Amino acid sequence: MNAPLHRELPVGLLDAERALADVSNQWDKDIVRQLTDYIGIPAKSPGFDKEWAEHGYLETVLRNAANWVEAQKVEGLKLEIVRLEGRTPVLFFELPATGTAMSETVLMYGHLDKQPEFTGWRSDLGPWTPKYENGLLYGRGGADDGYAVYASVAALQALKAQGAAHPRIVGLIETCEESGSYDLLPYVDALRARLGDVGLVICLDSGAGNYDQLWLTTSLRGMASGTLKVEILTEGVHSGDASGLVPSSFRIMRQVLDRLEDSKTGRLLPASFHCEVPAERLAQAQATAAILGDEVYKRFPWAHYDCGGSTTFALPTTTDPVEALINRTWKPTLSVTGAEGFPALKDAGNVLRPYTAFKLSLRLPPLVDADAAVQELKSLLEDNAPYQAKVTFEGGGGATGWNAPETSPWFEQALHAASRAHFGAGCGYIGQGGTIPLMNMLSQGFPKAQMMVCGVLGPKSNAHGPNEFLHVPYAKKLTAAVAEVIAALPAAHRAETATATA
Repeated sequence: MNAPLHRELPVGLLDAERALADVSNQWDKDIVRQLTDYIGIPAKSPGFDKEWAEHGYLETVLRNAANWVEAQKVEGLKLEIVRLEGRTPVLFFELPATGTAMSETVLMYGHLDKQPEFTGWRSDLGPWTPKYENGLLYGRGGADDGYAVYASVAALQALKAQGAAHPRIVGLIETCEESGSYDLLPYVDALRARLGDVGLVICLDSGAGNYDQLWLTTSLRGMASGTLKVEILTEGVHSGDASGLVPSSFRIMRQVLDRLEDSKTGRLLPASFHCEVPAERLAQAQATAAILGDEVYKRFPWAHYDCGGSTTFALPTTTDPVEALINRTWKPTLSVTGAEGFPALKDAGNVLRPYTAFKLSLRLPPLVDADAAVQELKSLLEDNAPYQAKVTFEGGGGATGWNAPETSPWFEQALHAASRAHFGAGCGYIGQGGTIPLMNMLSQGFPKAQMMVCGVLGPKSNAHGPNEFLHVPYAKKLTAAVAEVIAALPAAHRAETATATA
């Protein structure tokens, strides 16, 4: 490690070029290799692996991360694996403040559990077979969100290398996020006294509008999920004998879903599932649309086919960039993510199936309460079933979304400065359609904290789907930008103190 440069730098500021060089070196010599090993471990979230404790994969990735952090020997850093009975474990670390008298704490967050495999991977790729190609590290979980703990500690090393003042810093890395973080709140409660007075949260589990600048996530949708099942028979029967008399469970399913969604437009029908878009978020969407243009929707792998010598692509719900941004961040949307009761196509005979079951995933606007939405879903879907069929909705839990607090001047300045230093462009603001349950918990617990929610999930990165990748060049710059923002906090604190005492 290079010697500290206390005399060369104003306290609380970094040499951006050196910070990027330091974190890039750490990524190249070590972090890519660590993440390559991580990708090879099928550490699926407990919601997708009920025997997670017996399999031990979550334990392995957590211990690997802990061992790596300890091996970095960051001065003053203390780390432990915290366990509550019957729950997935978390990694917790603490780093005392240096060079500043400020009492606020920075909380760094990430997770190590993964989504399941999914299908459709490129023939030379796979969820658990990492491949590093042209700066992209392919495989499940590297970008969502295995890199976070490694990038966080690399950012701390960049601060230490330059002797920069920094506040107290704690890290919380969970292993239940992809299942809705249902194990996390008990840990937050158990660790609350050790978390301290959190003034800045750094969450590296989000996305980027492009790879050309730093992106701050301004909102996250919530989620309500569950399994909807329609039963009409106790066993399958000959379709020629029964059809026309026995109603199809699939047709009943369609009728029930029509209560929830307009299938022509995709609009969710219950008014309580909608909320007004705040004026600030609409203005930010307009600014972001001007940056991204049609890349807002072209980023996805649309199906296509040849038609008369030209290629025809499937169409999005809208080609207006502003409307597209709002649709994926502030509008409720229903997705059917799984089905049961269907034989494989090769095994499908002339049988009227006894039941149809769908896994429903309902993304909710940031300001809609998820628990209330789950209860409304159950009432809406189960009541007064067609043909007196047995219709049941088993809720899979909910997570309320999140809308960022008002941005402090110091934080906005630090974001733009970090983005310009490492990308040559100012910070962009974008809402995300995904859900990070922790953010709403932290906003409630620490209402005055600034929230640096960002990440590496940019165009084509395809988290949760096939060919997921981590954009390593972007990750390096993001890591350095995180160090820059942390270094700006003590300077902002001194300026506030000076103003208050003047």
